[in-house]
Amino acid sequence: MSLGMILLVVVALLILFGVLQRVLDRMALTDRQALLCVAAIFIGGWLPDLSFGRVTINLGGAAVPLLVCIYLFFHAGTGKERVRCLIASVLTAASIYAISAFFPADPVTMPFDPMILYGLAGGAIAWLLGRSRRSAFIAGILGTILADAAVGIGNWMRGINQTLHLGGAGALDAVVLSGLTAVLLCELFGELMERLMTGRADRPREDGAIEGGQRA
Repeated sequence: MSLGMILLVVVALLILFGVLQRVLDRMALTDRQALLCVAAIFIGGWLPDLSFGRVTINLGGAAVPLLVCIYLFFHAGTGKERVRCLIASVLTAASIYAISAFFPADPVTMPFDPMILYGLAGGAIAWLLGRSRRSAFIAGILGTILADAAVGIGNWMRGINQTLHLGGAGALDAVVLSGLTAVLLCELFGELMERLMTGRADRPREDGAIEGGQRA
């Protein structure tokens, strides 16, 4: 199995054991919904691509993740969050596209899979721009797919006649890794900030009181 498939299996097990309950709650997903999404991406990755002329779409690497992003987008808390996640998605896509320009078009000649780098970079950028777990997840996945499309469209504009494979040819790994990295960074740094803020709130002041609370 590829890295993306392995990560999906790990995520499914974490959901079953309740480890990701708080993360799912903040993303407006139930355990059943999350498992259904994971299963759909995993199974879709093995199914034949859908062909639309010069464009093919992999169900697990593009179609299902896009549907998940649409669901989360319309369940965003505020209009400001929706706008932020769209802007973050475009900027994430632009960043991944810029990074891809430094690597050769044929990954076979490279000592490592560039899709892993794109996934990690996309997740980190989405986390910085998205702020919330939901926005970061959307930006990580949508940004990676948009960058994949931008590369194909760029090739067409340069006169390269080739099929645009959305979500295929290892892109599933980048999509899954980007979304998970974005959420993981949000969770880790969000937890760190909460602990720091809690520590400051409970720190005794010079008058003997507890900041944010009552006198000890």
